[in-house]
Amino acid sequence: MEFFNTLEEILQTSIPKEKISKFQKFYIAFLENKLEFDHSLNSKIFKEPSFASFCDVVPATKVPRRRSLKTKTEKAILLHAIAHIEYSAIDLALDHAYRFKNMPKDFYDDWLKVADDEVRHFLMLEELLQKQGHRYGDFGVHSFLFDTSMATAGSLIDRMAVIPRYLEASGLDANPKIIERVKKADNEFAKELIPALEVILDEEIDHVSKGDKWFKWACEKEGIDTQMFYDIVEKYLPGATKKKEFVNVEFRKKAGYSCKEIEVLAKKKVCDE
Repeated sequence: MEFFNTLEEILQTSIPKEKISKFQKFYIAFLENKLEFDHSLNSKIFKEPSFASFCDVVPATKVPRRRSLKTKTEKAILLHAIAHIEYSAIDLALDHAYRFKNMPKDFYDDWLKVADDEVRHFLMLEELLQKQGHRYGDFGVHSFLFDTSMATAGSLIDRMAVIPRYLEASGLDANPKIIERVKKADNEFAKELIPALEVILDEEIDHVSKGDKWFKWACEKEGIDTQMFYDIVEKYLPGATKKKEFVNVEFRKKAGYSCKEIEVLAKKKVCDE
């Protein structure tokens, strides 16, 4: 089994159950050092995300929104939105490992471990979604994460800066706010969802930290100042440095952010070295 060809096949597998099954077999082979690596293989730029065959891909503004968590449909809409992020994150992690050749083995170790985490996250959410009488693909989704990953496919520095170090770090700010809202529901749904969200939040610190590690590694290798971080992000995501009401200082620091970087996003001074 060749590493990069197999990842390409997994990335292009559209049915979630099949994708996850293929990945799990592949990951076991990887951990047991049973794979061959052909670093001369070219990586594809994919034209559409793997979920396009069973999800209605719509502009982000058209994705269903829920106003409360009173009905099963509203609960399902929330679960579907989070599950979509986690499913997209499986492909993001796999694409990091697939796209960048001749990297230290630790690089592939890191991103396949992240993919394994994201699979677990997705399966937790999928189970809760099914309890609400729905399945992944029942609501419209956006392709923002996929589109951004393909836009940054030509540069390891840009990919690490924009995807794990910026976009995934945004989840460190958003997840606690979702947990607070769900807690207010104070029902069986909240009791089941909150532990899943807490697992995702805790493990997301490690994922962002891996992005931080490889961003800084690539910058050092290419002689790029890491202080160019926000310049790189703004190139792909104009307005990315817009001030936020809440920045998760504790978790961002754990993930590798400096106070100077955190202060760029905060509306007021929130961080001390």
